[in-house]
Amino acid sequence: MKRKNKRIPADNEAATIESTTLQPGINIGSTTLGRKKARRGISGKWFLIPVFIIIIGITGYFAGVVYYKSHFFKGTNVYGTDVSQMEVQDFEEGLTDYSLKIIQKDKDGVEFEEEFSSDALGLTVSSTDELVKIIEEQNEWLWPMQHSAVYAGRPTFIGCDLDKIKEVVGSLSNMQKENITRPKDAYISGYKKGKGYEIISETNGNELDAPAVIKAVESAVKGLKTEINCEELGLYKKPDISSGDKKLNKLLKKLNKYTSTDITYEFGDNTEVLDGDTINKWISVKNGKVKIDENAVSEFVASIRRKYDTIFRPRKFKTSYGETITIAEGDYGWWMNTPQEIKELTKLVKKGKQGKRTPCYYQTADRYGKRDYGDTYVEINLTAQHVILYKDGKMVLETDCVTGNSARGFDTPAGVYGITYKQRDATLNGENYSTPVNYWMPFNKNIGLHDAGWRSSFGGELYKTNGSHGCVNLPPDKARQIYDIIQTGTPVICYNLPGTKSGDIAKATSKEKKNT
Repeated sequence: MKRKNKRIPADNEAATIESTTLQPGINIGSTTLGRKKARRGISGKWFLIPVFIIIIGITGYFAGVVYYKSHFFKGTNVYGTDVSQMEVQDFEEGLTDYSLKIIQKDKDGVEFEEEFSSDALGLTVSSTDELVKIIEEQNEWLWPMQHSAVYAGRPTFIGCDLDKIKEVVGSLSNMQKENITRPKDAYISGYKKGKGYEIISETNGNELDAPAVIKAVESAVKGLKTEINCEELGLYKKPDISSGDKKLNKLLKKLNKYTSTDITYEFGDNTEVLDGDTINKWISVKNGKVKIDENAVSEFVASIRRKYDTIFRPRKFKTSYGETITIAEGDYGWWMNTPQEIKELTKLVKKGKQGKRTPCYYQTADRYGKRDYGDTYVEINLTAQHVILYKDGKMVLETDCVTGNSARGFDTPAGVYGITYKQRDATLNGENYSTPVNYWMPFNKNIGLHDAGWRSSFGGELYKTNGSHGCVNLPPDKARQIYDIIQTGTPVICYNLPGTKSGDIAKATSKEKKNT
């Protein structure tokens, strides 16, 4: 047995064994045993630490279970409020500290805020059952775990006094007349010369929409929100029409289209310009539509007609006999078709047209100006019974004639006319006659120039008793020559010049006369 228990010491134990060989063997043994007992004492103390920790942890855990039976878990947010580790009572009592900031802006757009207490807003709590239910639904046994519970929506147990909210809203700075700028609609400016029209942007202002603000404040209080921004929530009154409004921009486009019209009328050396500087005075806007004043257009057309029409107006005319006379009769000259021109011009304005324009005419003349009859015309001296033809200012033909029978009241009327048309081999029919002619050139209704082959003589005073029914009778060869030269519209100038006779034409200063 002793052999079995015998132990061979390790190298580092040798000195110890040797130093104790003089002591009794029990001392060795007791030394060895003593060391073993010391080690057991230390291990026992350390073993108690985890025991204590476990005991404390279990105690703390169960304390937490008890605690969270009446408190919200950490990380719980109820209707926007962090209620971590609160009791329902804590939450309810905290509502007395609730306040709402209402952020507004002044006339310059600078933000400022006004704050109102729960009492001023009339905040009330009807029941806390919702909160109690949330706590009851918590699993308190799981309290050590990490939680993140958010209860959204609106707390139905929160109420408010609507009358108090109305008072609060009524007291806001942006509800006071002296502090607000009212909104203004965008609009189209007046016409600017050379620029046309433009849109003047709307003014938003800072006038609050009271019903909308009341609703927003009520919602904020019931939802326990701590601030509202009036601009972000769109609580300011807005203009009805903005600068981006489609109808407004469509209207602007049409106005500028109308006033972009630039029409130039040319009347010889004179011009009349119609552009936006005039047209803007013609147009108005009613019920979002552009209207052109027809009376204004009519007056414009009438003004240029009065200025440049020559029909039915007296003319100065220098005769081939050297005298200058005034001829007031006749229907030759420029005659504007006013109704048609008004209609056409209105269409052009609506299209915004640019360019030169010739008015609509019932009748035109050779040229504009005082000498609208030009340099090619037929001159008839009714007194001298003489016809002279000018072409391009040169006298190319002259002949005696026979005009209307003055004894029977068929006098050929004086005046300036135009050849209506030309016709070969026509038959002239009257009340008691039917006469065929080879060259028919009417100029005043049924009065015209034509050949009279049945006559053997012309000129003198034949017309007084043996004249025509009003036409100008010509020798056949002269009628043919005139017919070949003149055209439809060629002026025919008839006049009486007492004291002259056919031969007096030779006394004219020049056979190449140009009237001035």
